Amino acid sequence: MTGEEAGALDEFLRGHPAYRDTAELDRLRAEEYGRLDVDGHVYLDYTGASLYAVSQVREHAALLEAGVFGNPHSAHRPSAAMTALVERTRRDVLAFFRADPSEYTVVFTPNATAAIKLVGEAYPFGPGDRLLLAADNHNSVNGLREFAAAKGAAVDYAVLTSPDLRLDGPTLDAQLAAAPSRRRLFAFPAQSNFSGVRHPLSLVAAARARGWDVLLDAAAFVPTGRLDLGAVQPEFTAVSFYKMFGYPTGVGCLIARRSALGALRRPWFAGGTVNFATVRGRARVLAPGEAGFEDGTLNYLAIPAVTIGLGHLERVGLDRLGTRVHCLTAWMLDRLLALRHANGRHMVRVYGPASMDARGATVTFNLYDPEGRLLDYRRVEELATAEGISVRTGCFCNPGAGETAEGITEEDVRAALDAGDMSLPRFMQVIQDRGGRSAGAIRASLGIASTFGDVRRFVVFLDALRDQTRLTIGDVTFDVDSCRIIRDGA
Repeated sequence: MTGEEAGALDEFLRGHPAYRDTAELDRLRAEEYGRLDVDGHVYLDYTGASLYAVSQVREHAALLEAGVFGNPHSAHRPSAAMTALVERTRRDVLAFFRADPSEYTVVFTPNATAAIKLVGEAYPFGPGDRLLLAADNHNSVNGLREFAAAKGAAVDYAVLTSPDLRLDGPTLDAQLAAAPSRRRLFAFPAQSNFSGVRHPLSLVAAARARGWDVLLDAAAFVPTGRLDLGAVQPEFTAVSFYKMFGYPTGVGCLIARRSALGALRRPWFAGGTVNFATVRGRARVLAPGEAGFEDGTLNYLAIPAVTIGLGHLERVGLDRLGTRVHCLTAWMLDRLLALRHANGRHMVRVYGPASMDARGATVTFNLYDPEGRLLDYRRVEELATAEGISVRTGCFCNPGAGETAEGITEEDVRAALDAGDMSLPRFMQVIQDRGGRSAGAIRASLGIASTFGDVRRFVVFLDALRDQTRLTIGDVTFDVDSCRIIRDGA
């Protein structure tokens, strides 16, 4: 560590003394995620995917090496051994989220999207029923509206405030209190994958008290936040395990109240979901509980790695991890908002809260040149990549939050659709032409292996863009006026 780096760390610790209590995570970084430092890599895309620890992979490999495991849809010894591991993982998931097994069950799915789709396709919507979606939902949740509308249900959105991008409380309260219908489903994220806003989990109880079923998208929240389903009791909760601890991919789950799962009506059946099916009789008997929703053969060899990952996260300590990323995010926010060109113009516009009040470790923003012109976020990502810094750019599959952040109206969207040949680049161009706004942004998110050194390197990288219309970073030259790379030393 250079003297400058040491001085920066000392200053950071004076402003965020609680970070000292997370020092154990520096040892974890060296032992479990040392490949980052070997490569000089700054990873800032934890909302996209967490990183796996070396010990997770080794423990899973040792389990597979020592056993003989077969498809759990049988009764022979390898199948029984695998079934026991799958059921143990199911119990471990419930225990991690403090969900009472008598009230909740776990349906394993390929990812959180598949968990959400299970609810959408089987929820018993009908004419006169209602679906209420947060405007801050990921597209995997927005897609529920297709199922609802196809069955004649009304679809509405709970709007966001600007500029904080929080759910508008009075408007939402009125929507939840509207005249009752036979079936009502409210779906919202515990944490925004766009802005990092943590929406109040108290909304679950408020909605249920008015007769709504609740689908909670917890994918962006649970990697650094504790979700207690004994206290927060939605009907359905969607989780993605690779976002929590990086490995395995291809496994998510729906944690469902048993009563709510029993009310769903599946539109089809498949291998593994029925206790009986006949071709001659054209009938079937759906398996009870979670078995009726786990289509085909589960990713059974990967599922035991979920138990290993949950154990790893427990040893890390969610409270300790939450403290660390809170301190780092607060420092990063302060530094981004302080970045200015020599003429006094701000370099950065942050979307969402400018403080750490009810927000997680995800920061989304755009950069502007000294004349206030928007920089192309795709080119900024290329420059960051050249410096060994990984950030996510784009719209993050969350159009509602992005449209609210930039003030994009229905009229703007219609103008873009009318232009024909619609794609995200084309949409970006139309929105840029209609007032210099952006249809995408840069997202930096922190997680289990994040350190002060990572965040500082990113801020130093951004600071190097100050007061320039033609930027050279490393071997890459970037022309701000044209928003393109004009020379690559490679």
